[in-house]
Amino acid sequence: MTTVAVVGDVVLDVVVRVRAPLAPTSDTPAETVVGRGGSAANLAVALSGAGCAVTFVGAAGRDGAARLVEDDLTRHGVRAHLLARGATTATVVALVDEHGQRAMLTDRGANGALSADEVVASLPPDATHLHVSGYTVLDERTRAAASSLLGFARDAGWSASVDVCSVAPLRAIGPQVFARATRSATMLFANAEEAAALSGHDDPDGALGALVDAYGEVLVTRGAEGAVAACGPARARAAAWTTSVVDTTGAGDAASGAYLAARLAGRSLGDALAAAMAAAARVVGGLGAVPYSRE
Repeated sequence: MTTVAVVGDVVLDVVVRVRAPLAPTSDTPAETVVGRGGSAANLAVALSGAGCAVTFVGAAGRDGAARLVEDDLTRHGVRAHLLARGATTATVVALVDEHGQRAMLTDRGANGALSADEVVASLPPDATHLHVSGYTVLDERTRAAASSLLGFARDAGWSASVDVCSVAPLRAIGPQVFARATRSATMLFANAEEAAALSGHDDPDGALGALVDAYGEVLVTRGAEGAVAACGPARARAAAWTTSVVDTTGAGDAASGAYLAARLAGRSLGDALAAAMAAAARVVGGLGAVPYSRE
């Protein structure tokens, strides 16, 4: 069994699907799901579900939200090591429209206080792969820690992956800053918009080529158009599953986790993409990130 360490945000998710036009001074019908969130935690759950031994490390407050996140991760087979901080646990409110697309309101809370030394002390000694959330890179308070952790993985002989996570803060800090901080990573996960912003290529094939030259292996998810992947000169693509879309929250994380688990198990790019598309399809059919919203 492959042992993977995942480092990223500890987040309480509040996912709200509005059922009518907003009434600014009154009540608006809505459907709401509250539970464990965060890109890295979603990916960790997907890895665990695919058969990996997973340790998740992140910073959290000393509050009920942290206990909820820890309990949920444990229930899904992930060993959670939450580093207690004085700030509150992060919260994200995701507003979902009628097409399943979402806008997110983010309070990063304790996540800005992540310490590389404490993370290293919490990593499992038998790990062979480290995944670092892009949100840790995008936050200037934790960027150096993220870079240090990826360097630690390189020096230890582990493979290492990073996902971009969010295009707006990537543009704010600039792609060169992100690239410098993640130069020790051996795999990159991004969606099409993030890949274009990071590579400087609007053409999908041009973006994939530029990024694989920098990272060695790249997965680019493209929503309804499926996904593409590259490892060195090898290329593969897969179509998205045809399914009813309720909410896209967590779909990319699930796809990345399934892809990573398949690749760490030695499966081909094509097989890994097929696993990624199946995982994404399971997520978009329900409100909130699977599996917590379906229990």
